[in-house]
Amino acid sequence: MSDTIRNPRFVLLTASATCALITLDTNVVAVALPSIARDFHAGFADIEWVVSAYMVAFAACLLPAGALADRVGRKTMLIAGLGVFMLASLGCGLAPSAAALNLARAAKGVGAAMLLTSALAIIANTFHEGAARARAWAVWGTCMGVSTTIAPLVGGVITQWAGWRWIFLMNLPICAVLAACAWRGIRESRNPHAGPLDLAGSALFAAALALGIWALIDAQADGWADWRTESRLAACAVLFVLFVRVQRTRAHAMIDLTLFRQPRFVAAVLAMAGYAACAQVMMTFLPLYLQNAFGLPAVRAGIGMLPFAIAMVIGPHIGAALSRRVPSMTLLSLGLATIGAGNLLTALFAGLSSYALIAVGMIVTGLGAGVLNGDTQKAIMACVPPNRTGMASGISTTTRFTAIVTSVGVLGAVLATRTHAALDAHAFALADARTVLDDTFLSRLLAGDLAHAGASLGGTAGAMVVHIARESFASGFSAALGVAGACALIVAAAVWLLAGITRSDTQAKAAGETQSAMSE
Repeated sequence: MSDTIRNPRFVLLTASATCALITLDTNVVAVALPSIARDFHAGFADIEWVVSAYMVAFAACLLPAGALADRVGRKTMLIAGLGVFMLASLGCGLAPSAAALNLARAAKGVGAAMLLTSALAIIANTFHEGAARARAWAVWGTCMGVSTTIAPLVGGVITQWAGWRWIFLMNLPICAVLAACAWRGIRESRNPHAGPLDLAGSALFAAALALGIWALIDAQADGWADWRTESRLAACAVLFVLFVRVQRTRAHAMIDLTLFRQPRFVAAVLAMAGYAACAQVMMTFLPLYLQNAFGLPAVRAGIGMLPFAIAMVIGPHIGAALSRRVPSMTLLSLGLATIGAGNLLTALFAGLSSYALIAVGMIVTGLGAGVLNGDTQKAIMACVPPNRTGMASGISTTTRFTAIVTSVGVLGAVLATRTHAALDAHAFALADARTVLDDTFLSRLLAGDLAHAGASLGGTAGAMVVHIARESFASGFSAALGVAGACALIVAAAVWLLAGITRSDTQAKAAGETQSAMSE
């Protein structure tokens, strides 16, 4: 093996490109959702599962995948993950139905968890010195930022000019190249002191999360008072309680629950959850809004997402400048408040049919998200000793994706409920409203399939239905963004209060130590 190939820069670029592929793939799908809905004549629940199946599997497998990588080897896990990701991408690209696509997306989430945990461990294991390590993570962050920025545009271009299936099929050659690079350029590494896998904890967490999301998504059709919804929510709660009990009793648990006794750690995790649930989730809902409310094709919807994506790239630089002047917890609260303000602005402007005003809201939200993007991870890591950073990183990433998938379910329910109410309010304008604005119409509208939803109508009636549908969807989107904005502000206040508790405890401890020293 030549040193020109097996060198730290090559390792860094390979691992960073792998992580960028995951980010690109996670965000590129949102622009294609309306096209997927049209091809499969799928409803809103099916389209929500395209996102949620991937996220549930991803979030549930992150911690066990990291532990497994420590045992079998990070390089081995990376190459195996590329294989799973590639085969799942092939399954997505060739899927004959929405159900088959969602199953393949779940498998893809497993592969993504294998890739992310092993790639991050490889970078951490390759760069040990302070300056080199800082530069390595800066390169990694740049790759992630670039992939986040271009994802909507890439998704729009491929969807409109080649078809949505190529969003998944393009991963095949990329995975093959990355696997070859990993095989040739990365040395194997393991943790000789790795503990046993917590299979019971992993299974309980995955089942609880899946049941909770299932309840949120299907409640839109079944109803919140339906026994199926209530049973799923109850089972989710029971499994989560069992998960917590297992974590308390296991010597080698997935999560060290004692970390949550620290107000500062809880504040940092809350900030991560708020950032993911109120800002990152917009990568799913904004493309639907731009295509439904404005009637934009996929490419223009992708371009329309750029203010949000570019602001997310600029935000970290603002955060870095502010971090020299304000405490980290204050910065987290400020970022969350900015996200809340941006979401509320977007909610206010959503029904005005003005893209320029919507872009203002997107920019504000994106700047807040950019401030939090790196600082939440740093804040979590700062709360734990060096030998616990692996677990802290796992908690951080699991929190992020769990918050996203939960937010998709909750905000999707708000979107559906408000859109339905708006359609009912407009029904008087149509001669035969019950025949036209039925549940099938609503489901296809929410999924972005307005073309098929009103395909049977033409002329003046058809134009009126399209107009009503666009206004109703904008109303639903406004309600969802309003909820997201309010949640961000509530979390910002909670982080601020927890930071105050931390400061009080620190001051009391310092005063006690000073008094003790004086008495001696």
